Amino acid sequence: MLTLMQAPEIYKFDAALTDGFFSSLLQLIKLKGANLYMHSQQVANYAVSVAAKMRLPREEIERIRAAAMLHDLGQITVPNTVLTKYPYLSTREMSVFKNHCNAGSYMLENIPACQELIPYIRYHHERWDGKGYPKRLKGVNIPLGARIIAVADHYDRFINPCTENWVKTKDEAIRELLSLSGMAFDSDVVRAFIEALG
Repeated sequence: MLTLMQAPEIYKFDAALTDGFFSSLLQLIKLKGANLYMHSQQVANYAVSVAAKMRLPREEIERIRAAAMLHDLGQITVPNTVLTKYPYLSTREMSVFKNHCNAGSYMLENIPACQELIPYIRYHHERWDGKGYPKRLKGVNIPLGARIIAVADHYDRFINPCTENWVKTKDEAIRELLSLSGMAFDSDVVRAFIEALG
């Protein structure tokens, strides 16, 4: 069974995000699938560790953690037939999958406590070189929280047997991150991620 990485305990969600509504959002993710929920937890733990390594303010770390927990909220709108085939999707299926970034952020648009989380959720599949989605943002135009979640998400997908049919070792996954550093990912975030892994 996969053991979740433990994030620093001194960080917690903002009080406004720990009420029943936020718990309900997490429950929606869990209902979509236990694997998706576990992936969200692990990405949040990685993201918090990286943000702490980068010495971001406590409030920002809390926002990143909350956004990481919800980064795949939009996948509840994606048919399971598409999710189980990812990344081996047709052009039409990939278009459906890519929409989860916008779908998740749209769900939060009318929730005041979640406004600062939306850019991190919407843009976590953008790439440093501008070839990501949904807006093809490039470099520092991608919010830092989204850049951190992107690295954490990518790493966990490759080492987590719950999210991939084939699994890389930790060393293989790190080599992949390094090969994509400065292209898909912010090199400063990749460096901090590797240091946080220890």
